[in-house]
Amino acid sequence: MKTLQPTFFLFVFVSLVKSAPPIQQESLKFYEYDTDVTLGSLTEQDYETKIKDIKKDGMNVSPNTTLRLQGDDSERNVPPTKDTNLPTCLLCVCLSGSVYCEEIDIEAVPPLPKETAYLYARFNKIKRIAVSDFADITTLRRIDFSGNRIEEIEDGAFSKLLLLEELSLAENRLVKLPVLPPKLTTFNANQNRIKSRGIKANAFKKLTNLAYLYLGHNALESVPLNLPESLRILHLQYNNITTINDDTFCKSNNTRYIRTSMDEIRMEGNPVLLAKHVNAFSCLRTLPVGTYY
Repeated sequence: MKTLQPTFFLFVFVSLVKSAPPIQQESLKFYEYDTDVTLGSLTEQDYETKIKDIKKDGMNVSPNTTLRLQGDDSERNVPPTKDTNLPTCLLCVCLSGSVYCEEIDIEAVPPLPKETAYLYARFNKIKRIAVSDFADITTLRRIDFSGNRIEEIEDGAFSKLLLLEELSLAENRLVKLPVLPPKLTTFNANQNRIKSRGIKANAFKKLTNLAYLYLGHNALESVPLNLPESLRILHLQYNNITTINDDTFCKSNNTRYIRTSMDEIRMEGNPVLLAKHVNAFSCLRTLPVGTYY
């Protein structure tokens, strides 16, 4: 009996050793960044095998792709880029006949919906306006191209815009004015490079609705001729105007003539001394703002 007892314990010990589980390798959890797939708990030896299995299922995974832990989004904040080839109403904002294309770096006038009445294309990189830009858009009432780089406007670019009332070409690089549409009430060409020879003698004569004319901060040597009777506000400040004649605002052959509509004329910042041309203002209800002495 004593002999059997040690033998029995030895047999039980050997059986327990054999049935014990093998030592497991450290388990690692991987995340394949570009696939949105968690590869699960893999041993380092099984990783490449798992990649091959995913490839067989049609997923685009590269073994050289840098592994990311779940929640790592350090490279997801990619700045957006501007696509100027988008359709106009995706690139701009179209709302109830108005098209807003402001500060989107466009270099040309985009194609417009035919019902467009108001176009705001300020602060872009437009350099040229062509006849074709508005050939089929006869409903426009207001256009604002302020703050672009416009150097050229084709003859007749605005000729079909018979309903256009307000046009702004301020802060561009124009050296001459285009032919303006007949129903214009407001025209703004402040801060360009316009000289007197760039304005035709009858440029404003037929604009019988024109009330607000802004030509400040240009290079004019004289006041434009044939200003319409409808004009209420005239800005000519900071040009190079050196002289004014008696017919510039008044009618030298009619001493009773009064320009009743004119409310404001700004001429400060010009070399002309207004006190030397008092007869030129005799028909005005208020004297121009400018240098008198």
